[in-house]
Amino acid sequence: MEPRLAARARGLRGYRVPATTQVLDLDLRGNEGALPDPALLTALGDPAILRRYPDARAVEAALAARLGLDPSQILVTAGGDDALDRICRLTLEPGRRALLPTPGFEMTERYVALAGGERVDLPWTGEFPLAETLAAIDDRTGLLVLTSPNNPTGLTVTADARRRLIAACAAVGAVVLLDLAYVEFAAEDPTIEAAAEPNVLIVRTLSKAWGLAGLRVGYVVGPPALLEPLRAMGAPYAVAGPSLTIAAAALAADGEGTTLGRFVAETREARAALEASLRIAGLEPSPSEANFAFAEGDRAGWVVDAAASLGVGVRRFPGRPGLERAVRVGCPPDAEGLRRACLALETAGRPEAILFDMDGVLVDVSQSYRAAIQGTAAEFGVAVTSEQIRAMKAKGDANNDWIVTMRLLREAGVEVPLDQVTACFEALYQGTAERPGLKTTERLLPPRALLERLAARLPLAVVTGRPRRDAVEALERHDLLAFFPVVVCMEDGPAKPNPAPVTLALRRLGLGRAWLVGDTPDDLRAARAAGVVPLGIRAPGDTDPTALLTAGAARVLAALTDLETLLP
Repeated sequence: MEPRLAARARGLRGYRVPATTQVLDLDLRGNEGALPDPALLTALGDPAILRRYPDARAVEAALAARLGLDPSQILVTAGGDDALDRICRLTLEPGRRALLPTPGFEMTERYVALAGGERVDLPWTGEFPLAETLAAIDDRTGLLVLTSPNNPTGLTVTADARRRLIAACAAVGAVVLLDLAYVEFAAEDPTIEAAAEPNVLIVRTLSKAWGLAGLRVGYVVGPPALLEPLRAMGAPYAVAGPSLTIAAAALAADGEGTTLGRFVAETREARAALEASLRIAGLEPSPSEANFAFAEGDRAGWVVDAAASLGVGVRRFPGRPGLERAVRVGCPPDAEGLRRACLALETAGRPEAILFDMDGVLVDVSQSYRAAIQGTAAEFGVAVTSEQIRAMKAKGDANNDWIVTMRLLREAGVEVPLDQVTACFEALYQGTAERPGLKTTERLLPPRALLERLAARLPLAVVTGRPRRDAVEALERHDLLAFFPVVVCMEDGPAKPNPAPVTLALRRLGLGRAWLVGDTPDDLRAARAAGVVPLGIRAPGDTDPTALLTAGAARVLAALTDLETLLP
């Protein structure tokens, strides 16, 4: 017999940030703060911290002193999440309602459900829905949640609206949960004013502006009459001793608020820069007052995928009603992170050029270069299949077909010097007096009219591992040379996946933002390393996009014609 679970637990899944297949080395999905001073770790010198049960009173006193309040008005919790959970369980039960302006912090919705409360959603886009919220407050209301700045939009509740709502809730015995997790970044901090109200519980945290999310230290500001039962709603030792010790050290180290103030000012500047980049990317930001930028638009999904392909994590909200076209970007912790984030967004949304690999992208080489690999191997007594060639290419560092051929021979146990492999290969590809070269079998893959349209919109360039003679000859054969003012070839430097040929193409174009279309992992890795959005395309005969996605493709195109649908 299956274990019997409470009805409210059925179907629940743990909180997770949406997964990505990309490797993110600048993950801006979690809104963390700046890297704290490593010197804080010296506060952990006494091993007795690990033996003793923790005591939060010192941190509560430090927070109270900072705010000019009495320690009895502060309750330290295991992050803001613990505080939200406790407040929901304190105020809600079956038959009691929680009023939630939406979209909002998704964990608050979950805590309402776990407490057995009935959720009433009040759509909040643009100006706060004051009239609708006031009309919803009645004798069944147990809790009104006001998150300001709001997560995920960054919008704020005005002082007048907040006061009217607190008074309306007081008249029916309802509690107001004022979630101020991001208040340090806002223009107004209502903590002291709201703390004087008998029906308000304020949630704050050291996770955001203090950059201490890993400690899980949050706190509630409120009247002792509410805080005492709130203490009973949670574990007696909710926050670990090492976390409390470091939190106390951080509060003491910045007693005057100088470091915090400087970080907040830098964050506001970074937020403005991100919003400008989001506009360039084709999205419309809202007026956020948090440590993140929020924007909406039809290109949101593409911008997220393209930024991720460059290692920059941007948050989306799959399955969240009203957020289908939304993105949220946390402010990076330093100037270099901000530069990367802005460049990734702008490159994703508004490229200045498009770069193309040649073989398998512009030209079908299945009967030329690929056939030359097989023919050369056969000359030395080894049968090589198309699948073996694809597998070798998928391993990477395989941009030179002469070397690929030599490796395939070696895999079969046949050692042949590279110069002999090259001579045989070139005789097959270039042809001899007795037989035409395999290069004559090459055909153009995209419609020429497509390349003409693309060239009219943006500068184009070719970045190929071919020798220059072969590259130029192929472009001339298909009457494409006029579309590609820059052609970077084997002779110009290291081969892909080294980013050098990609950066050289950008330098010759005199531009900084581009997309690159390639059919091998080497193409895509070179693009990412050069800060260029990598787009995969399956070469003729290749049906599995796995290798391209694993290599970091923002998207894998079925055909080059799909490129037009991604361009702004």
